[in-house]
Amino acid sequence: MKTYMFPGQGSQSKGMGASLFDKFADLTEKADQILGYSIKALCLCDERNELNNTQFTQPALYVVNALSYFDKLQNDHTEPDYAIGHSLGEFNALLAAGCYDFDTGLQLVKKRGELMSQAPQGAMAAILNASKSEIESILEFHGLNNVDLANYNTPSQIVISGAQAEIIQAQQHFEDAGAIYYPLNTSGAFHSRFMQPASELFFDYLQGFTFSQPRFPVISNVTARPYESEDIVKNLCEQLKSCVYWSDGIEYLLNLNRDNGIPMDFEEIGHGEVLTKLLRTIKNKVPITEKSTSTESDPNKSNAATNTLIIDWNNQHPIGTKVNSIHAQFQQLETRSPAKALSENNAVVYMKGYYGYFSLDELIFE
Repeated sequence: MKTYMFPGQGSQSKGMGASLFDKFADLTEKADQILGYSIKALCLCDERNELNNTQFTQPALYVVNALSYFDKLQNDHTEPDYAIGHSLGEFNALLAAGCYDFDTGLQLVKKRGELMSQAPQGAMAAILNASKSEIESILEFHGLNNVDLANYNTPSQIVISGAQAEIIQAQQHFEDAGAIYYPLNTSGAFHSRFMQPASELFFDYLQGFTFSQPRFPVISNVTARPYESEDIVKNLCEQLKSCVYWSDGIEYLLNLNRDNGIPMDFEEIGHGEVLTKLLRTIKNKVPITEKSTSTESDPNKSNAATNTLIIDWNNQHPIGTKVNSIHAQFQQLETRSPAKALSENNAVVYMKGYYGYFSLDELIFE
């Protein structure tokens, strides 16, 4: 079985889609008409430094993801058995499943980006090396009641979102607990209760569209289970203010693999390898079935997986390798150490100019 994964915000970079715009000239022209600007110029040149602004990022990623998918279909001529997308990428998963056409999806994403860019001031931060329950306990213990879990990316990479003052205050508490804390460069508290007004406006906007039953299952960020056709409007609106349960969705697909006895292959469709790296971490860290033993409760298994990751990294990437972080504020990095195990489930590497370490699962190549 095959699952296609579509990346979301944070995977963008200048130059993405370079081989696709001319190949799909008709769709590129349609995109320009809907957006009112050249999508090709935005992605390849970004002369006005807009690519990292939410209202431009989301249409750009949607178009590149969509063209990448159409290119894949031309080469393979077969649809996947399942699709899943991370936040914005979920719109591409629904497109691939035939819930709407390219033009409709781009209109939805354009409106979504505009609404999110107008969201009330807030902040977000990524936390590494702390579990979901640990994060919730720290927030509760310190009275940070205006902070929500926004992205459950892996069991040890979780994003929080909420009131700016409390996100800033939270940093010291998490670092005191031994977690790695990365403030994210976002303009709002996305995927939190603070997106309620945007969610309501998006709901009103979606009333003007009709959606079809998915041709194959699409895993929802909100439920971590397949969409039903009647849930499309509800889930797309809920997604704006709800946690993205990415890790749970991937675990659901992995469990299908075990239950059916048929190998599940995952392929990232779009720009970059953010989701591919998250997938590798999830496979190493989450319990796959109720009968299996989790890597966290089996030190020998987790050590073996981490050691294999470290050996593969060091064989392929010598000191001085140029990488980027999946987090926008840490870019153009250069390694200053080989990879090593910080703990039984965490492989890390150190960077020139930075005191702290970076987990291998948060790095992508330039």
